[in-house]
Amino acid sequence: MPVPTHVFNPPFNIIRCSHAVLDVTDLDASAAFYEKTIGLHIEDRDDKAAYLRASEEHQHHSVVLRKAPKAACNRLGFKVGNDGDLDKAAAFFSEQGISHAFVDQPFQGRTLQFTDPFGFQIELYATMEKRPHLLRRYDLYKGCHPQRLDHFNVFAAEVQDTVDFYARLGFRLTEYAEEDGANGRIAAAWMHRKGNVHDFAITNGRGPRLHHIAYWVPTAMNIVHLCDVMASSGFLKNIERGPGRHGISNAFFLYVRDPDGHRIELYTSDYFTGDHDHEPLRWSLRDPRRQTLWGAPAPRSWFEEGSPFAGQAVREPRFVADVLVAD
Repeated sequence: MPVPTHVFNPPFNIIRCSHAVLDVTDLDASAAFYEKTIGLHIEDRDDKAAYLRASEEHQHHSVVLRKAPKAACNRLGFKVGNDGDLDKAAAFFSEQGISHAFVDQPFQGRTLQFTDPFGFQIELYATMEKRPHLLRRYDLYKGCHPQRLDHFNVFAAEVQDTVDFYARLGFRLTEYAEEDGANGRIAAAWMHRKGNVHDFAITNGRGPRLHHIAYWVPTAMNIVHLCDVMASSGFLKNIERGPGRHGISNAFFLYVRDPDGHRIELYTSDYFTGDHDHEPLRWSLRDPRRQTLWGAPAPRSWFEEGSPFAGQAVREPRFVADVLVAD
């Protein structure tokens, strides 16, 4: 299937992924997990929501936990360059017939929410309340010492169309997994705005669903330490996959599940992709090194389980990718 070309003059300027809004059924349990086990910092909290950020972040929040009857992904947030980009985005969505609305969101400036043609619920903003970063407050470090939100990964029922849509918005392809043969289809794509491997990864599967959010940590040893923390604090079964090293992105990783089953990746050691002539790297779906450089395939849950988007019907994928799955 065709690899999209870079669009250097998108209709509006997305800077990076910014925050995720997750619906959780037990706010106390979830807030405690993200704060004490993962190591994020609670900035504000009431009986309806908790707002957390990582140590390096100046922004008020990079994950919002909302109390809700059912667990779901409520929104994925991206930061744009300025308020004018929000108006440009609204004009673009109007031209394309895409549902959108300006809304008030706590601690954020003007916020534009839209549902893309594939059911992913997104919000854009230019300004958010700032707080002093906690990078040198080592006395506050907990868990695996997460530094910043790095990316989102989603299950998409229509991978190629989803990739093409976000390419129009200026996302650049860095790596992709494709079937072998003359008519091979792209089964997963890693796309970025901020100059590393990805802000937004799009994976073939039942969608629209969130696969995971990912936080950058300082070193591989922080990830190993989190395994020890989870094993000794009652969360051993919440470790889903890893630690290991991806072939794709070269990152050292660990995947864990929060109390509602939302998947979080802890992530370090990918690479710079800011040059405009960076060539996307192709991986065969049958190459075991793409999932894990050391050759171990991912568990079945990693391919099949994800968080639905609140209010969106989940569709079967257009095709079933032939991937390697652990027994």
